[in-house]
Amino acid sequence: MGIVFTRLFPSLFGNKEARILVLGLDNAGKTTILSIGFNVETVQYNNIKFQVWDLGGQTSIRPYWRCYFPNTQAIIYVVDSSDTDRLVIAKDEFHAILEDLPGAVDAAVVTEALELHKIKNRQWAIFKTSAIKGEGLFEGLDW
Repeated sequence: MGIVFTRLFPSLFGNKEARILVLGLDNAGKTTILSIGFNVETVQYNNIKFQVWDLGGQTSIRPYWRCYFPNTQAIIYVVDSSDTDRLVIAKDEFHAILEDLPGAVDAAVVTEALELHKIKNRQWAIFKTSAIKGEGLFEGLDW
């Protein structure tokens, strides 16, 4: 299982509270990360209260993910790396999150064209994680 952490705003760690969306295909392990069956949970970590929203990953729900983006400081995108049949779908949905308009170029083209790797106040990282084993989750939050 893998998690892609996207830091949307550099002020994330200056806030005492932060809202995080947990997105990914259905059955990818989003709820397992929180070890709860609810859709919204508050988690305190390093003196920051995270309000974590576990949004459903079914095909019919994915178009509504964008409705939750305002006032969100980070997105955790969960991928079930053992579900190899759906990795392409997970990739397509992830790239759809990054696109603002239909017909937009993919993230790799934008990254290269705008030389985003040189921008210091916007970052992204990938962390290998296992919610079941509890590995890699805190590294993402520490980031």
